[in-house]
Amino acid sequence: MKSITVQELDAKLKSNNPIVVIDVREGWERDIVHINGKHIPMGDIAEHANEIPKDQDVVIHCKSGKRSASVIGFLETQHAFENLYNLEGGILAWVSEIDSSLEAY
Repeated sequence: MKSITVQELDAKLKSNNPIVVIDVREGWERDIVHINGKHIPMGDIAEHANEIPKDQDVVIHCKSGKRSASVIGFLETQHAFENLYNLEGGILAWVSEIDSSLEAY
């Protein structure tokens, strides 16, 4: 499984490179803190897999990286994705290392 650090994602977002960010946390978690991107809760991924592009890099994230890793494993094995990256440390790493003004939970 491919991964990306929060520093690498931050640089890609700032450079306006075409990259899709998908948050697989629950809605209540996203209400606390988010880094924009598309919201598809983990439990809804199977029915929304067709909404995830296969022709550009996609970063999947959750709170710490565990749920997003599970989602990536599912998408790679069941839907033949090859362009997915797991955000190392998830939103907690983003808050800790990129934007400490955001709320950690």
